[in-house]
Amino acid sequence: MTDEARRRELGENDAAVEEEIETAFDAIVDEGAQRLHRTWPSVLVTGFFGGIEVGLGVMGYLAVEHATGSKLLGGLAFGIGFVALLLAKSELFTEGFLVPIAAVVAKEARLGQLFKLWGGTLVGNLAGGWLFMWIVVQAFPQWREMLIESGAQFALAPFSVQTAALAVLGGSTITLMTRMQHGTESVPGKIVAAMGGGFLLAGLPLFHSVLDSLLIFGAIHAGASYGYLEWLSWFWYAVVFNVLGGVVLVTALRLVRSLELIKERRNDGGGRKRQAS
Repeated sequence: MTDEARRRELGENDAAVEEEIETAFDAIVDEGAQRLHRTWPSVLVTGFFGGIEVGLGVMGYLAVEHATGSKLLGGLAFGIGFVALLLAKSELFTEGFLVPIAAVVAKEARLGQLFKLWGGTLVGNLAGGWLFMWIVVQAFPQWREMLIESGAQFALAPFSVQTAALAVLGGSTITLMTRMQHGTESVPGKIVAAMGGGFLLAGLPLFHSVLDSLLIFGAIHAGASYGYLEWLSWFWYAVVFNVLGGVVLVTALRLVRSLELIKERRNDGGGRKRQAS
């Protein structure tokens, strides 16, 4: 008996992968298809709320760093933003790699819908975050100097191998966090993944196109000498390498592991899932 035949005999499913992977794959594709079929207003509003909720994490990060001087402890507090995203069902641009791409690859949605989700969510995130950070700066003027210093490490960072690598790690980290959350039905487990992802992104810190844009926006609101041109010179490569990190290092490899499931889904138009249910 081959190893594959033995695996099928031991498992409760007939697919070419373990039952847990099959279940997670179905959930990912179904959720991705639902997200990709949103209307433009829904995409923009969901992204706007996502920007505000990430702003909650930034506010927590700033409060802890101001009190302790520790970016690592601030990173733990930033996880609050990812917990809010998780429980409030909002959308963050960099969460849109694994789940929507899986739905497109499985032919449950079109490539154009993926670009609509990415573009609309990113615009909504930035708009919501810009507004939230203006409010934060008015509410906590004592954070202005710290915000200007925090924003400078991103806005003034030149494009280099190091900064590109930091952006790749930022994209791969949050995409892996998304996969971890889809790998369990436990809400406490999902929250642990959110807190861990937030700690790595904000505590190290890695380069994240939305999170760090909020810090730069806050610094601009606080009167920083740098402005939106410096933000754009950083933002373009942060987005590109976030996408590369999330798509190449995490999404593509996990889709390779699910090739048999993808083929079944594409061939029967979702019939396998319906029959299983």
